[in-house]
Amino acid sequence: MHDVVIVGAGPVGLFLACELALANCSVLVLEREPEPRSPWQAAPLGTRGLNAASVQAFHRRGMLHSLLTASGIDDAPGAGPDADPDADEPSPPRSVGHFAGMMLDPAGVDVAALPFRLAGPAPEGMMTSLEAVGTVLSRRASELGVQIRRGVTVSAVAQDDERVVARTGEQEYAARWLVGCDGGRSTVRGLAGFDFVGTEPQFTGYVVLAAVADPEKLRPGFNLTPTGMYLRTPAEEYIGMTDFDGGAFDRSRQPTREHLQAVLRRVSGTDVALNDVRAASTFTDRAMQTTTYRRGRVLLAGDAAHIHSPLGGQGLNLGIGDAMNLGWKLAATVHGTAPDGLLDTYTRERHPIGAAVLDWSRAQVAVMRPGPHALAVRGLVRDLLATRDGTTYAFERLSGSSNRYDLGSEHPLVGRGAPDLRLEEGTRLGDLMRDGRGVVLDFGVGRSLRGSAKAWEGRMRYVAGPARNDLGLGAVLVRPDGTVAWAGDRDPDREAFEQAAGRWFGTPEAHA
Repeated sequence: MHDVVIVGAGPVGLFLACELALANCSVLVLEREPEPRSPWQAAPLGTRGLNAASVQAFHRRGMLHSLLTASGIDDAPGAGPDADPDADEPSPPRSVGHFAGMMLDPAGVDVAALPFRLAGPAPEGMMTSLEAVGTVLSRRASELGVQIRRGVTVSAVAQDDERVVARTGEQEYAARWLVGCDGGRSTVRGLAGFDFVGTEPQFTGYVVLAAVADPEKLRPGFNLTPTGMYLRTPAEEYIGMTDFDGGAFDRSRQPTREHLQAVLRRVSGTDVALNDVRAASTFTDRAMQTTTYRRGRVLLAGDAAHIHSPLGGQGLNLGIGDAMNLGWKLAATVHGTAPDGLLDTYTRERHPIGAAVLDWSRAQVAVMRPGPHALAVRGLVRDLLATRDGTTYAFERLSGSSNRYDLGSEHPLVGRGAPDLRLEEGTRLGDLMRDGRGVVLDFGVGRSLRGSAKAWEGRMRYVAGPARNDLGLGAVLVRPDGTVAWAGDRDPDREAFEQAAGRWFGTPEAHA
């Protein structure tokens, strides 16, 4: 019997598998697709953006360099070939992204207003592909001993107080826990009885790989029109469209060239012609979320727990955040070291983040709708986003830097992703987190937390020394997922530290 069975070998399932295996859990991944690669995973169809929080996750587990290489990015992380990895001050962001197709100017970001931002080797965002992400994670999972079985479809899930069983045909796979990472049409979600609630779609979206006979008739980039939106990328054969039909066409039938051309003409207001359609897929802005991410011994992560439109590219990032949050908590539960209620904090922390992304998606759809009312709102939103505060707000939302868990502390850093703090001798926080343990950084001259931290020696790493920029802190406790669990001043409170350590890492071990 395995410790954990994961259903779904996409990026979320593989990232979670790596997290669990890193913590010495036995992991089996079941995937219905027989082959790991498809045209929908390679660029341009599989192109995806990773935000700062996701890039940091790869950095903290030592996979960033491999991901950059697999993504065809040769320069050093940061702001391009002139980036200085030893800089004390972070560079301005290279890009912000868009809101409802309205591109945002990175020069408008108020860098000084961004909380706890430090320079580091991880870029604040990057373009990659599902194929590149999958290749890196599959290789890492194999190195860690994760078993992956492809071409199997889960048909039943049953659980009791001791274990959960997934059935695939005549085969049964038993584990102590099961996690559904099997996408927006999750089989596990339905079989385990999760409630899935939200809002119905306003549009059908299209992703098309085709030759355009007269590309000069289509403006490049995102184009909001009176009847919808279309996207033309530098790769002229790649076209995106949204048609406000209430989601009527989505997956109801395979779109023909004639249908795709009719939609493109309608939303672009041109008589453009499509030739040689090589691939086409549809999606909607349906926004749904499970009411809880756990039912007994079954948990959900990624699109299995929440779906929304791909506007803004938040789906993959949201799923990676789920995997980082869940992995160490489930591993501690498997090993019996988790404090009471630790696994329940997965839903408590991640559900609000997911709900916020769904609302971000809905807000974009609201201003994209055809008609004078949405057009009026669109103009107002465009003006607000063009302000320094507006651009900065959008950057914080899109980069993930505004995400903060409510951990019951008034300290402004607690609950946020930890900045990549760097000691004077050169070691970075990200370098210290590759083994998946928590980290205590003690900047105080007296090393006042050394004795206390030793009690949790197997679950966290203690490192002492002055920092190049300690942000006014005396010490900081970082959970395995990179979240700041506690922060102390120049003279840290040992009792407060021990309370925080006990809350997240359980009963302290005896001193050696």
